[in-house]
Amino acid sequence: MTAYLITGARILGGEVADLLIDNGEIVATGTNLQAPDGTTTIDAAGLVALPGLVDLHTHLREPGREDAETVFTGTRAAAKGGFTAVFAMANTDPVADTAGVVEQVWRLGRDAGYADVYPIGAVTVGRKGTQLAELGAMADSAARVRVFSDDGDCVWDAALMRRALEYVKAFDGVIAQHAQEPRLTQGAQMNEGALSGVLGLTGWPSVAEEAIIARDILLNAHVGSKLHVCHLSTKGSVEIVRAAKRRGLEVTAEVTPHHLLLTEDLAASYNPVYKVNPPLRTKADVEAVREGLADGTIDIVATDHAPHPVEDKDCEWSAAAFGMTGLETALSVVQHAMVDTKLLTWAEVADRMSYRPAAIGQAADHGQPLVAGAPANVVLYDPRVERTVVPEESVSLSRNTPFDGMTLPGKVVATFLRGTPTVLDGELTR
Repeated sequence: MTAYLITGARILGGEVADLLIDNGEIVATGTNLQAPDGTTTIDAAGLVALPGLVDLHTHLREPGREDAETVFTGTRAAAKGGFTAVFAMANTDPVADTAGVVEQVWRLGRDAGYADVYPIGAVTVGRKGTQLAELGAMADSAARVRVFSDDGDCVWDAALMRRALEYVKAFDGVIAQHAQEPRLTQGAQMNEGALSGVLGLTGWPSVAEEAIIARDILLNAHVGSKLHVCHLSTKGSVEIVRAAKRRGLEVTAEVTPHHLLLTEDLAASYNPVYKVNPPLRTKADVEAVREGLADGTIDIVATDHAPHPVEDKDCEWSAAAFGMTGLETALSVVQHAMVDTKLLTWAEVADRMSYRPAAIGQAADHGQPLVAGAPANVVLYDPRVERTVVPEESVSLSRNTPFDGMTLPGKVVATFLRGTPTVLDGELTR
């Protein structure tokens, strides 16, 4: 394994230091480090060094929808975005609700070698919401599943949700809920409000999300387990989670990059690239989720990377699939929405996009400080440059990015996974 000396990087955007990487670890930090013979030196002057990013919410589509994404292509996209670990959602075909399927996804990730893949197991058999899946078997499998979710669908049955929360306590698991009351969102196409009325699209009301979050927080408080709220999107949801945390209740939450930046106004174009679940919300909601992420009410940023082939998006709005890609643009969007607006420092970005998601998902080799002895999962990022998003330049199999043509700041220059570069000079190494 080649040793690397990274010189002059701004560690977490602050002090300037060198990092010496060898044998998969950071072996030394400091200034004017001397490189042993055979070491490759990388001049990182002006670049921000962050711990490898961790995405708690990725759709890799394999098995079953390899036309949209595979574990191989999805993890390549992750590496280009600075991620060294991703948690793969369970809404595959077959559903990841058995030890066999989660082990398959885990092995595909290991073989690809671009990012560690942690499969998320389904909460219920077939994600149908009627019978608990093999939670214990998935936890005991080679994949060691610790996060369970029916994402894409809500575990709407309160009794079943309670049993799931109780069950995962045996192995310190977490239930990640897609908070969507189904009866309140039948046929929903976009955020409910004046604009949905004007456009003639069925609305997705905020209360459909907030009601489930409030219910689940109460259930979790009763059971004493771990609850994680997926892709929180409304001002009311932020207030509910904030109140729960003030009471000391054990709940964590995530927000997507697109909910930090985009608003429902984009639906007026009827361009299905902006169709997503939960829907893009109002400017007031965007401001609230930014504030919630800044003050720690919302624990993490998660991409909800949801690739779709052209035929699933290049159609009329009502027929189009929900979802957006996001792995390759996440850090730039966070810089634009949170760092350049002075809402987060780079050290806080490391907290929201590496330390905390790794802790929630129990990814032990990730989310570690950039110190001697830590696994060499490192991102070098240039915040000074700007780039125009061109979907055709993506390494994902799908092109449904909502940032098409938008100028965003920053670029991932290098990504190291346990000391091996997956990205150098902004390009995949293989």
